[in-house]
This record gives sequence, C-alpha cells and structure tokens, in this order.
Amino acid sequence: MPVKVSVIVPVYNPGPYIEDCVASLLGQSLPPDEYEVIFVDDGSTDATPARLDALAAEDPRVRVVHQENSGWSGRPRNVGIDLARGEYVMFVDNDDHLGDEALERMYAYGVAHGADVVVGKMVGRGRGVPMELFRRNRPKASVENAPLIDSLTPHKMVRKEFLDRTGLRFPEGRRRLEDHVFVTEAYLRADNVSVLSDYVCYYHVRRRDSSNAGFQRLDPVGYFKNLREALDVVERYTEPGPLRDRLFRRWLRVEMVERLRGRRFLTQPEDYRRQLFDEIHGVVVERFGPGVAAPLQPTQRVVAALVTDGRYDDVVAFAEWESGVALTVDPEGVEWRDGLLRIAFAAELTHEGGPMTFPAAGGSPRWPPADVGEAVRWLGEDTVGRFGRARPDLLLRDRASSAQYFQPVEVVRETVPAGDGSRVRLVLRGAATVDPSAREVLPGDGLWDAYVRVGLGGWTKELCLGPAPRHERPAPPAGVVAGRVVLPYWTDRHASLALDVGRAGSRLGLGRLTPGDVSVDGPRIGADLPLYVPVRTEVLLRLTGTGTHDVPAVLLAGGRLEAVLPTKELTGRTWRTALCLAPEAREPRFHPLPVSLRVGVDGVRPVAAPRPGGLRRAARRMRRLARRMRRALHRLLGRDRPRGE
Repeated sequence: MPVKVSVIVPVYNPGPYIEDCVASLLGQSLPPDEYEVIFVDDGSTDATPARLDALAAEDPRVRVVHQENSGWSGRPRNVGIDLARGEYVMFVDNDDHLGDEALERMYAYGVAHGADVVVGKMVGRGRGVPMELFRRNRPKASVENAPLIDSLTPHKMVRKEFLDRTGLRFPEGRRRLEDHVFVTEAYLRADNVSVLSDYVCYYHVRRRDSSNAGFQRLDPVGYFKNLREALDVVERYTEPGPLRDRLFRRWLRVEMVERLRGRRFLTQPEDYRRQLFDEIHGVVVERFGPGVAAPLQPTQRVVAALVTDGRYDDVVAFAEWESGVALTVDPEGVEWRDGLLRIAFAAELTHEGGPMTFPAAGGSPRWPPADVGEAVRWLGEDTVGRFGRARPDLLLRDRASSAQYFQPVEVVRETVPAGDGSRVRLVLRGAATVDPSAREVLPGDGLWDAYVRVGLGGWTKELCLGPAPRHERPAPPAGVVAGRVVLPYWTDRHASLALDVGRAGSRLGLGRLTPGDVSVDGPRIGADLPLYVPVRTEVLLRLTGTGTHDVPAVLLAGGRLEAVLPTKELTGRTWRTALCLAPEAREPRFHPLPVSLRVGVDGVRPVAAPRPGGLRRAARRMRRLARRMRRALHRLLGRDRPRGE
C-alpha cells in the first residue's frame, strides 16, 4: 500500500512531553499501512533516544534518525523531508499532538481540492493560534483571498512532490523564524492551499514549565535579522503594491507593534525594552513604506507611528496608558426558543476599572500625534468612526480540549452619552444562537464554556460570559434537542455561563419528581418533566427489578413524558426507573428517577424510590456515633484517646 502521509517530528529533549505526541500519532484513524512517522532526534541528551528506538523496534510505522545537535528545528525537518515516502508530509512538534482523525481528514481534503498545502484547524493550549482563518472551510485559499499569512507555524501538510519540484526546505542552524521563511514561500508558490476548519487537527501545547523553544526570550538582533529573511521571500515573489504591503503588515502588527504594547512590553527590563525598540525601529524605517501601517487598527497605528519616528519614551508612556484597558461582559438573557438556545449579552471596554469613554463630536487632532495625550484623542475619534463595523463574537470552548467554535451573533451597537454629554460609551449588545443540531459549531459532548470576544479600536479582548449575580441569573432548563441533552448552567467558581452537553446528571432536575407527579391510566403513565422539548422525541424508560426492561417512551413538546408499560411482564414486582433522553447517542446515559413503579393485579402505583446508598449512609452515621460515644466514655474515665483514633 503506498504511503499517503509521512509525519515528520523534530525531537530535542522533550522528556515526558513527547508521550501525548506519540500516542496521538499512533492512534490515528488513517490505516496503519497508509502513513509513517519519522522522528529526527537532534542530539537529545535525555532518555528520549532510547524511548524512540524502542518504539521503532515494536512498530513498523516508526522510523528514527539520530544526528548531532544542529541548534534548531530546520535541519531535522529537512532530514525528514528527504527520507519521506508519503504523498504528503505533515510537520508536528514533539510537545504537540494531533486530533485522532487529523491525518485522514487533511489528506482527503488535500487530495479532493488538489492542494499543495493543507492547513488544519489549530487549538492552542496556553499558546496563541489564529482564529479568523478557521471561521470556515476554505478549499481554495491564497494569500489574496484568505488570512493565510496569520498562520506561519510549520504545522501543515505539504505535498512531497511540491517540495521536491521547488526545492523548498527550511533554513538550518541556530536561528529563529525558520518556519516563517518556509511557510511564506510555500503559500506564495503553491498552486492551491486548502484550509480545513470543521475539525480540530492540531493541538499547539505550552509545556507546564514553559520550556518550549518558542517561549524562550528572543535575542532582538538575531530575531529581526531572521525576520528580514521572511520579508525577503515576500519581495522575491510579489510585486510592490497593496498585496506586498498587506503581507508585510502581518510582521509589523504581530512581531513588532504587539511586542511594544501594554503590560507585555512594560514587564520587560528597561535595557531589553530599549534594544527591542531599536531593532524594530530599524526594520520599520528600512523596509516598510507608508502603505504598510496606514490600514492598521487605531492603537496599532499609533504605536507604528511612534516607532517610525523613533519616539521610545512615548511608546513607553502609551503602553502605560493602554495597560489600563480591559473588557467587561454582562449576561442579559439565556433562553430556549424554537429549538435554539439564545444568549444575550452586553460588552464594552473599560479603562482603569470604569467604562471607557470616547469623544462625542469629532475634532481635528494632528497626525502623527505630537504627544501621548494627542494620540489618545486621535485614537478615541478614530474608534468612534469605526464603531459601525465593530461586532462581538461568542465562542464555545471545550473545557477538555480547548477546541473553540464561533456561534452566530446578531449585534446592536449603542452610543451611550456619558457625563455632560461631550463623551460617549460604546456598547455592543449581542444575541447569539446555539443550535444543538449543528455539529459543525457544537461538535461533541462535554463541558463548553462561553466566551465573548470583542475587537474594537485595535484592542482584541476576550472574557468568559459572566459573572452573573445569583439573584439575576437566567436559569433555563436542560433542552432535549436533536437527539442531544444540553444544559445551560452558571459555574460555581466564576458564575460564568457554560453548557453541559450530554453529561449532566443531578443538574437536570429529574430528582425533583415525586410519586404525586406521575399520572396513571391503566398501563399508560405520564409525568411533566423540567425539560425544554421543542418537538416530540423518542426516549427510553428503563425498569429494573428482578430483571431489566427498556420500554419505549416519548417526550412530548413541552416536556411531558409518556409511556405504555408491558404490565403483564411486570406484575408482582416493584421496579426502579431510569430515563434515557438520548437513546441514539454514542454512549446512551440512563438517569435514575426518584419514583419506583409498583405493579400489581390491581394496576400500577407510583411510590418513592429507595434512596441510593441509604444503608451505607446510615452505617456511616452509626460508626460516627459509636466513635463519639467511645471518646466520651474515655474522657469520663480519665483515660487517653482510644487507639486508632
């Protein structure tokens, strides 16, 4: 069988962090004879070489190459490319891991669309990853029609023939940004790039000790020397003009301006800040024309202008002012309607703990600003002018995997007068809809936290949806929708909104059912349950006594449970009850009900079910009482405490 994918993993002293990587690679859904894994050990000095050799000895998919340390990941990846037998190669770092179906899905997507490069949806665990790029699938993407340039890490799938035909390889040696050089050239020379966004393919992980190579403090001189090489690639394959400026803008924005903003900049030592500023200033005046910075968001444009003019002190002062900017989000409603969960919220920026205000009327502040005060005034007016395009996002983030998905949001923008009316607050009100039937935006069971993300004025802020004061919290019931059970709830720790999908137990409220709530009409029983049910839904009622009977039942729109009991098979026994709300789920769950059914020749009678664990609890109470009595007796007799206590 021809090899479809060769996975290339550069390895250097990962220690135990490599285990998740190994497990994810060997557990792929792609058949074992259709892919290979090439570990290139770059002179590790820990136990990893022996671990990899043992792995290769027991698994024919695995090959291991040992070499002297080369200083960075470029040479190990190139060695892997030369050894690869697959139609595509996939680059994975030794402390990251893949989704179970990543290779299968990315390969099929690349073949279907004739892609030279396939970019799979990424999730960051303690690391930043692009978000806008993965809003939707992009079968035919390019740097002209998609924000590809936002994703320059090497974790892509690339056609081997494309690499051999172009001779494209990673820069080697002890250096930074070798992935920027490689990926940028791949984007610019590929016939097609495909972006797969409906499945999490790659988990980009920050080690608990933050020892990833990318988290080590950069040397400004060497870093920006390497950055110039990426700019050289852009100049080699583009003409002067808007496209080149837009690509350059990515490095100005991410690698330069963002390093000089707010707390990120202020927490660095003074001498390091100065060196960083000087190197950035050198690149900006050397390589970027006015068309690069002009379309930046307001705050970014302010910093870029100060850098261009060499105004280090003003960059520091602006960072100090900007460090007071934050986001506040207030929940305004959570309710089920028409089979959808509707979530309403309000969001606005704050400064130094209070609502951030902006000029109500335009003036004519000079550009570039003469000082930080003028920069703030210009920033305020420009932000007001752009407010009509601002929109919040609501994301659901899986607590276990960190995978996150955008939900549809309708937005209302409000300009609220503040103080004497000369200034205004900018408030974004959002109404998001969560559709449990839409697996592409709510793909799996688990706990999903709701986050609001706002981009305004050049600030991109994200905050969990909350806290909600206890007495004002909306408390909608669990919904049984599209074969799924979705419970909105407020977390205990932060009072923020989360969704429990397919896992809730006691929180469903079924434990409040009493025998008096159950109606009986011959073999037919019914009960109103505290659930949101938009349409008739088939469920299962499990009866357990001398045996087990699964009885088909229905939930009617509104939440009424109805079932017809096979009374002839049940007569003479008392049956405990449990309800399965999603019988077609991969792992159906039965929820115990606090009502048993006593079936006799005279009919069915609901009775209170014995509380599970009641005898155990009673025994524990008796043991505690006995210990207290022994202690009291020993105190009375003046003896020491009993042994063993």
